[in-house]
Amino acid sequence: MPTLTKLFTMEEASQHNTKDDCWVVIDGKVYDVSSYLDEHPGGDDVVLAATGKDATDEFEDAGHSKDARELMEKFFIGELDSTSPPIPELEIVKKAAKNIPQKVKEITKQYWFIPVAVVGISVVVGFLYTRKK
Repeated sequence: MPTLTKLFTMEEASQHNTKDDCWVVIDGKVYDVSSYLDEHPGGDDVVLAATGKDATDEFEDAGHSKDARELMEKFFIGELDSTSPPIPELEIVKKAAKNIPQKVKEITKQYWFIPVAVVGISVVVGFLYTRKK
């Protein structure tokens, strides 16, 4: 008989991102590691940086031992609901992303003389250096 676990959305898990209330998602499982932050060998900053997203890659890259993986089960509180959409992007980010290419064009037009001046000075210095020898 399958074990029933509580399902959490990524949005729910991402709201638990403080030192007093810290959830981490690894391999589709949700862990409440709030009580373990002070004991974590890598420090609490590493774990807090992994909240609000799927931290599977970070966890695997750190090369955790078999003991660490067994210890994780102590903090298991549920599974990630795979049917829920990921965290929605903020409207500010969407608007900023649309304007980036336009801003780059404007800056390029406005400050075209800087690379031209650098190349010109380099040519003059190179010419003077070769004439000196």
